[in-house]
This record gives sequence, structure tokens and C-alpha cells, in this order.
Amino acid sequence: MLDKKNMPCNSPKRTPNDPKKSHVVKACYDGKEKIIHFGEQGAVTAGKPKAGESNKMKAKRASFKARHAKNIAKGKSSAAYWSDRVKW
Repeated sequence: MLDKKNMPCNSPKRTPNDPKKSHVVKACYDGKEKIIHFGEQGAVTAGKPKAGESNKMKAKRASFKARHAKNIAKGKSSAAYWSDRVKW
């Protein structure tokens, strides 16, 4: 069980024992705190673009960013924002 009081703000962490979501973060914004679970467990999207990345992976990355652009723009209160920062 997560202890919201002891979690640092805006610092994503892996959740290897969660059956569905791969990461969790305590999002702090506008004086509010919110626990957000995000990312598909076991998805192969690790990290930022790498040198020599395949065209298929580049297209996959671009599709994610286009599909979720509106939600990413919502900022720290959305799971898409954190997924974009951590996984894509």
C-alpha cells in the first residue's frame, strides 16, 4: 500500500508488483496532491529515443504523442503527461 504522506512530489517510481500499471507518482500542483498510476506493465517503450532507433519505433513514439497530445497538455494532473515523460 502506498503512503501518500511519505512519497516525494513529482518523482515517478516503478511498480513491479502491480498487475496493470508500471509506474506511480505523487503529482503535486496548484497546492494539491494526487496519486497517479500510469504506463502499461510490460510494454516495450523504455526511455527516450536512442541512436539507431528503428523507423517502426519512431512511428510508434510519434503516434503516442499525437494521440495523447491533448491529455499531455493538461500537465502534471494527467497520467498521459507522466507517461510521456517517463516511458516515451
